Amino acid sequence: MSASAPVRPVMPVDIMHRKGGTPIVCLTAYTTPMARLVDAHCDVALVGDSVGMVLHGMPSTLGVTMDMMILHGRAVVKGCQKAMPVIDMPWGSYEESPQQAFRNASRLMAETGAPAVKLEGGKHMAETIAFLTRRGVPVMAHIGLTPQSVNVLGGYKVVGREAEAGKVMVDAEAVEASGAFAVVLEKVPEGLSARVTQRLRIPTIGIGAGLRCDGQILVVDDMLGMFTEFRPKFVKRYADLGRTADEAIANYAAEVRARAFPQPEHAFPDVLPPKGPKS
Repeated sequence: MSASAPVRPVMPVDIMHRKGGTPIVCLTAYTTPMARLVDAHCDVALVGDSVGMVLHGMPSTLGVTMDMMILHGRAVVKGCQKAMPVIDMPWGSYEESPQQAFRNASRLMAETGAPAVKLEGGKHMAETIAFLTRRGVPVMAHIGLTPQSVNVLGGYKVVGREAEAGKVMVDAEAVEASGAFAVVLEKVPEGLSARVTQRLRIPTIGIGAGLRCDGQILVVDDMLGMFTEFRPKFVKRYADLGRTADEAIANYAAEVRARAFPQPEHAFPDVLPPKGPKS
C-alpha cells in the first residue's frame, strides 16, 4: 500500500483563484486546539487582533501588541496543515510608513511561519500594501468598518450607506491595484458589497456584508456562543458552548462542595492489585 500524499496547504494564490468559485470559508483562531478544528473545515484561519477582546478582556483591539500576535500566531500555525494562517497586523505596527509595515510584517511571518498578513485601510494604505507585496509579503486587505479606527469612525457602525458608498468602492479598487490578494468587507451594506464583489478581480470576504461576497468570515468564539459580551447582528450562533461550559462548571463546583467528586474510579490506590496469571 502506498503512503498517502501529504496535505497541500492553501496559499494566497489559491485564494485569489477562488474568485467567483466555491465560497471561501474563514474563521478566526487563537490557539492550537481551535486551529486544528478550524483546519479540518476551513480555507483560512485568521489570527485576528480580536484576540485582545475575546481572550484577553480588552475593551477594543487597540491594546494588542506585536508580541501577542506572534504568540498566538505560532500557536495557530502549529495547528494548521491545510488552512492558510493569516495574521492581523496590530494597530500602530504599520500606519507610520511602508518601511515600518515591512519590518513588522516580515517579523510576523518569520517568527510564526504564517504565509500572509492582514491590515486595515483602503486608499490611504495602498502605498503600504504595494510596498509589502513588491517585497514578498502577501497582504489581505480590510475595508468598510475597520475596528482599529473605531475612535475616528465613532463606533462599530455600518459603513457605505449613501454618500459613503463611493469611498468604499474607491478603497476596494485601490487595495486591489496595490496587490492585495483578497479583501475583507466588514459591515458594508449588502447591495454595495455585491457591487464591489462584481467589480473586483480579487475575492471579497464578508463579515456583516451579505451573501454575495466570495467568502465569509466570523470570529469563532462568536459563532460558537463562547464570547457573550455582545452579539453583532451579523453573527449566527451555530452552538451555545458558553452556556454548556457554564452548566458543566456549575455541576463540577457543586460536586466538589458535596464531596461527590472525585469518586474511587478517579483516584489511585495505595497498593497495586495483584496481576493475574499469564495465559
